[in-house]
Amino acid sequence: MTVDAAPSPPVAPAIRAIGPSGSGEAEQCARMMAASEPWRTLGRTYQRSLDVVRQPDRDIWVAVDGAAVLGFIIVDHRGLLNGYIQTVCVDPGRRNAGVGSRLVAFAESRIFRESPNVFLCVSTFNPDALRLYQRLGYAVVGELADYLVAGHGEILMRKSRGPWSSFTPPAD
Repeated sequence: MTVDAAPSPPVAPAIRAIGPSGSGEAEQCARMMAASEPWRTLGRTYQRSLDVVRQPDRDIWVAVDGAAVLGFIIVDHRGLLNGYIQTVCVDPGRRNAGVGSRLVAFAESRIFRESPNVFLCVSTFNPDALRLYQRLGYAVVGELADYLVAGHGEILMRKSRGPWSSFTPPAD
């Protein structure tokens, strides 16, 4: 008599810096972005998505399973909102499997080394993402009406460990 083994739990994707130019990962990310919401509603083309993914002054990490890119995250460390999560994108076929949450947690662990705050925006027409970020501990700061496209706003959100005045970077 054979006993079927219980299915093993899915392996968490590896998260690492996006591959170098020529690896094809930037192109995979751009296709993923241009073909899915909220970027379709925002009018993001493949070429504009590729430009975003190739920004040299941003931190860009990918969640991968072998050669497959499951999702990616882009963080901007410049300016007033130092530690701004600019983009979280998960392949539509991989959503609701924890990939986005893992990417956000990965970015937070790096941002909180340099800043007591993490910021991000979510489109008003993207209630699933809003619920995810609220579940992850983000609070609404305010709404930027008609910010990227007419008729839709961007909700600025913040996750904080306290004010800058009491922030001490962790010792490495």
